[in-house]
Amino acid sequence: MIDPVVSTPSRKIHPTVLFEDEAIIAVDKPPRIASVPGRGARDLPKLLRSVGLVGEASQLLIVHRLDRGASGVIVYARNSEAQRVLSEQWAARSVEKVYVAIVSGHLTGDGEIDAPLRIDRDRREVEIDRRKGRDSLTRYSVIEHVAGHTVVECRPVTGRLHQIRVHLSTNGYPIVGDMLYGAEYRETFGLARHFLHASSLTLRHPVTGKLLNIEAELAGELREVLQRIGLPL
Repeated sequence: MIDPVVSTPSRKIHPTVLFEDEAIIAVDKPPRIASVPGRGARDLPKLLRSVGLVGEASQLLIVHRLDRGASGVIVYARNSEAQRVLSEQWAARSVEKVYVAIVSGHLTGDGEIDAPLRIDRDRREVEIDRRKGRDSLTRYSVIEHVAGHTVVECRPVTGRLHQIRVHLSTNGYPIVGDMLYGAEYRETFGLARHFLHASSLTLRHPVTGKLLNIEAELAGELREVLQRIGLPL
């Protein structure tokens, strides 16, 4: 049985903590902020400390990542043992990750994209490379068609950098607002980001072993896009 975790309300100026205890903390990451510390980049762990949601001395150990432009659920471990257990779950691909995206075009039917990905470090992009790429699998289902676009639910089995964005774009359905992998498609609906939201994670608690389903509602700016294209919320 899955222990329910209450979804976040509408997005606020700072991150929202969705769940926390002595082992983990789950956060609704705002867009346009790095999920891990980097060189000079504004990052989520630093922001959590600056707004007082975690203590200055609190450990926030990396388990997985979200794109800088994406919003939604991200989990940090609060000690090394929790990090080890959670990392094993990610490595075993037992964590269920659900994303919501809007793509350009009329994507028909549910399916999967099985295409290996490689990072092109010179161009700072990710591309499909069937000879040298790492195995990458994204399953998707169509939620709604509206105004020449498709609302899609994506469930990445692997967790490669920019995986969902590259898989969808290469198949001819770039994500709205993605100016890296969908630059030829200029409709952004006023977004300063791509429409990709990590709506839920289902994993086993690293201490109790119980299943946790952690959810984050769509950010306000994404809900506005749905309203603009005529999709009821």
